[in-house]
Amino acid sequence: MKEIPSFNARIEEAIKKYWELDALTDYKGATLQYQDVARRIEKLHILFENGGIKKGDKIALCGRNMSNWAVSFLAVVTYGAVAVPILHEFTADQIHNIVNHSEARLLFVGDVVAKQIDPDKMPALEGIINIPDFSLMVSRSDALTESRETLNKLFGEKYPKHFRKDDVEYYKEESPEQLALINYTSGTTGFSKGVMIPYRAMWSNLDFASKELDAHLHEGDNTISILPMAHMYGMAFEFIKEFMTGCHIYYLTRIPSPAVVAQAFTDVKPIVIIAVPLVIEKIIRKKVFPKLSPAIKVLMKTPIVGRKVKEKILKQVYDAFGGKLYEMIVGGAALNQEVEQFLKDIKFPITVGYGATECAPIISYADWKTHKTGSCGRAAHHMEVKIDSKKPNKIPGEILARGLNVMLGYFKNEEATRETIDSEGWYHTGDLGIMDKKGNIFIKGRSKNMLLGPSGQNIFPEEIEDALNSLPMVMESIVVKREEKLVALVHPDIETCAASNMSSADVEALMQQNLKQLNETQPAYCKIASIEIHDEEFEKTPKKSIKRYLYK
Repeated sequence: MKEIPSFNARIEEAIKKYWELDALTDYKGATLQYQDVARRIEKLHILFENGGIKKGDKIALCGRNMSNWAVSFLAVVTYGAVAVPILHEFTADQIHNIVNHSEARLLFVGDVVAKQIDPDKMPALEGIINIPDFSLMVSRSDALTESRETLNKLFGEKYPKHFRKDDVEYYKEESPEQLALINYTSGTTGFSKGVMIPYRAMWSNLDFASKELDAHLHEGDNTISILPMAHMYGMAFEFIKEFMTGCHIYYLTRIPSPAVVAQAFTDVKPIVIIAVPLVIEKIIRKKVFPKLSPAIKVLMKTPIVGRKVKEKILKQVYDAFGGKLYEMIVGGAALNQEVEQFLKDIKFPITVGYGATECAPIISYADWKTHKTGSCGRAAHHMEVKIDSKKPNKIPGEILARGLNVMLGYFKNEEATRETIDSEGWYHTGDLGIMDKKGNIFIKGRSKNMLLGPSGQNIFPEEIEDALNSLPMVMESIVVKREEKLVALVHPDIETCAASNMSSADVEALMQQNLKQLNETQPAYCKIASIEIHDEEFEKTPKKSIKRYLYK
């Protein structure tokens, strides 16, 4: 294995290098400079040390994105403890189970999570710390209580004059294989496993991001953190990379609704945007598509006038995302083909990547200038990708990945680890895809979701859903199999339907038209027998994937 630099050393270098720059801002709230981050990290290190926390101990974090969440995470890893980020969207029982399973000694919680959890259901915890002000919510350790009560005094005794950048010295991992964090993911199966991520995977993802973005992302640039930092996608590419580059990261600290996100883009003017498809699709469908009249759509297809029209639309879309954007990177799920094709037509700088928590997270990517429409890029730096198929460019097979990004395994679950990583080190993603001769990867669906047609044909429900989601008033959909027939469950765009004064009967009639239009585009074995309307949004994982298992 190649020589891998220390990840924690990179954190230390970044803090010293960008000491006087703005680092973290709670949107429309306070700003921390890199030196402020360092001071808070140091106080937490003193709290850990005097509270009896040892290197290698597990410390969990669960709360909405905010500056102090980032500080807490950095403090944990640079102390030499193992971070256990927990998505704040998890239920109280899920949080209890993860804390207990991970053997965490401490838990950092946001104010919303603090009201939901029951400390008695996490008996091994020695303390619960509030993220907003680092106060002790629960302490079962005299040493921890005393350490917190005398923290300012202990800090003053250690640094009687001033805390300077030369005082910053962090724990350096002993080996690239050392465990850095355990990330739990429920996925769409409802079964949560603890992914053990080593320091090498953290460094490797950072190195990949640096190779791809250093020419465009610079110290002092503004970025927005929309995705949960407790999810590897948000952590690696909205937090770690930007922090190490000297960027100024803004945290929304609230539910990222399309309206809130759109306003934040206008105010912050980010250079790079990392997002899941759902957020982008909603903004495009709500803010852009309604302005495209039939006449404009016709003009867009004409050679000379079309180019001018597209340039005008591009500027409007570009301005909607702040006006300074180099690139928008979408991942976590497939981007709707209609939305992707529209953005590509107007030459908007968007690309689609692919990853998994088990790869911390990146597997494939391509810069927007070389990204092939419909694909999720090519194998990322430090990674190999292959398709388990006799004809990988034509016949879908399981996507396999191998390289520095791959996890150590699942915490306390050797059987699941053996089922997922084979003897040659290939991580079996569970996704099906094909790969063209240039290495572009095209995902066809989850192997677990694949349905069999009447004559054994492979049916990928995601492809049918993508076509259905492009039809009028369809917000989201799931295709399921019932008694050998395909049925589409549809959640309509309730808000737009109401604004258009559409009755339930009108919506039903429109969906029947959609059904006819959809089936005209599908092969016989993919035709939908009926559409069922769901008034409520489908339940989703924190990654915004629909929990399919609830609707089968």
